Amino acid sequence: MADHEESLLEKITEKLHGHDSSSSDSDDEKKSSPSSLQSKVYRIFGREKPIHKVFGGGKPADVFLWRNKKISAGVLGGATAIWVLFELLNYHLLTLVCHALILSLAVLFLWSNASTFIKKSSPRIPEVHIPEDPVLQFASALRIEINRALKVLREIALGKDLKIFLSLIAGLWILSIVGSCCNFLTLFYIAFVMLHTVPVLYEKYEDQVDAFSEKVMIEIKKQYAVFDAKVLSKIPRGPLKDKKKA
Repeated sequence: MADHEESLLEKITEKLHGHDSSSSDSDDEKKSSPSSLQSKVYRIFGREKPIHKVFGGGKPADVFLWRNKKISAGVLGGATAIWVLFELLNYHLLTLVCHALILSLAVLFLWSNASTFIKKSSPRIPEVHIPEDPVLQFASALRIEINRALKVLREIALGKDLKIFLSLIAGLWILSIVGSCCNFLTLFYIAFVMLHTVPVLYEKYEDQVDAFSEKVMIEIKKQYAVFDAKVLSKIPRGPLKDKKKA
C-alpha cells in the first residue's frame, strides 16, 4: 500500500510540474510575442539595424546624420564651394592646385623672412606628412568593397536570380540617362547632397517611409508576378538539365 501511495504521489507531482512548465512556456510565448511582432515590422531594404549603425556607427555616420551640425555644415559647404568653382566658374583642377601652392608658398616665404628680419630667428614651420596606417586601412577597405561588388556582379551575371538581374539592368539604364544629362562632377555633388539630406529625413520620418515603402513593394511584386506570368514564363529555355545529365 505504501508503494502504491508513493507512486500516486509521484504521478501527481509530475502532472503538477508538467502543468507549471506548460504555463511557464505559455507565459514565455506571451512575453516573446511582442518582440516577434516587432521583428515582423517592415523596414526598407530589409534593414535590421538603426540608421547610425548602417552607416558604420563612426564619425562618417555622425557627419551624414548631422550629429555635429558644425562639421556636417562645413563638409557640405566645402563640397558646394568645390562644385561652384569647377562647374559654375569653369575652374580647372590643375589650375586650382597650382594657385593654391603659389599662395601657400608665398605666404610661408614672406612670413619666414619677415619674422627673421624682426625677431632675428626663423619661424617654426611644422612638417606635414601623410601617416601610413590610415592610408593602408582605407586601401584595404576599398579593396574589400570592390571585391564584394565584383562578386555580386558575377553572381548576377550567372543568371541565378532573374529579378535582381532585371533590377540591375533597369538601374544602370536610369543611371545612364541621368549621366547623359549632367557631367560626373554634378552627379557626384548631387549624390553627396543626398547623402547629407536623405538619411536625416528618413531617420526623422522612419515609420511613415517604411509603411509607404511596404505598400510600394507589395504593388511591385504584384506587377512582377503579372509580368512573369505573361512574358517571362513564355520565354523558351533550352534543356540544360538534360544536357548536363547526358
